[in-house]
Amino acid sequence: MKEINLSTRDLRAFLALAEQRSFTRAAVQCHLSQSAFSSLIRAIEDTLGYRLFDRNTRNVELTPQGQLLETSVRRMLNDFDEMIDDFRGHATLSKGRVSIAALPSIASGWLPGIFAEFRKRYPAIDIELADVLSAPCLERVRTGRADFALASSGVQAEDLEARLLCNDRFHLVCRADHPLARQRGIGLRDLSEAPFIHLARSHSVRLQLERAFHPYPMRTAMEVEQLATVTGMISAGIGITVVPALTLYEFERPDLVSRPLRMPGLVRRIYLVKRRGASLPAAAQQLYALMLERKPKRPVAAARPGR
Repeated sequence: MKEINLSTRDLRAFLALAEQRSFTRAAVQCHLSQSAFSSLIRAIEDTLGYRLFDRNTRNVELTPQGQLLETSVRRMLNDFDEMIDDFRGHATLSKGRVSIAALPSIASGWLPGIFAEFRKRYPAIDIELADVLSAPCLERVRTGRADFALASSGVQAEDLEARLLCNDRFHLVCRADHPLARQRGIGLRDLSEAPFIHLARSHSVRLQLERAFHPYPMRTAMEVEQLATVTGMISAGIGITVVPALTLYEFERPDLVSRPLRMPGLVRRIYLVKRRGASLPAAAQQLYALMLERKPKRPVAAARPGR
């Protein structure tokens, strides 16, 4: 079978003549001389092996084969133009979507302000967020369900590229009338003697605390899944907790205080994670860059400091 090689330029020239019914007008529309345009139409007919136009000194009309081709060419060029418009829209950020995954504590505390700024810059870009723990964050990146993620553990993998966003220092949170609220020089021994309200072991924060406290034991008063529950239990006087600074917005209550802790190993590192060697889509790259530009430098919100 003879190979047919027609460009969009050829097809647009064919449509121009089909619409104008005049070689002169069609040549002007295509920015060609009349002789060059006539040669182009003949080359198209030779390539297809059919006469597409009946022409005489007065009229230019489509042949039956030309009429059949016209329908297909219009559909093809329409699809092609839509494809180019869609590509340009995504490339120029006039349309598109960003999908990210983030730790819940980041998603509800620091991210809203970032998203608000991004939407002001690029109002046509949709943002999709999955607020999940570190392991699901990374899995979404691996499977392409997220362009990138904000995670704190498990990022040292061959298929992932991690960039440090910030170091998240830990704070003690307790009731304002708790002895530790006024104590200076709080150490691991002091903390290990108080009952703890823990996040479940599925949370990277819990695992990091256990490593940092070793060899001191941790007195577990209760283990829960949500920071809001931790807040309520501390407020009720059931125990204390130690949490990263970026979660302190959850503990903004007049009966609670926070105290920064300076202890070896008590720091949570937050990373921007994407697939290694893979370029981000234009919109995702802009959001990624904005996060680096606006990286957290202090707690988003803090409970009233102890005196």
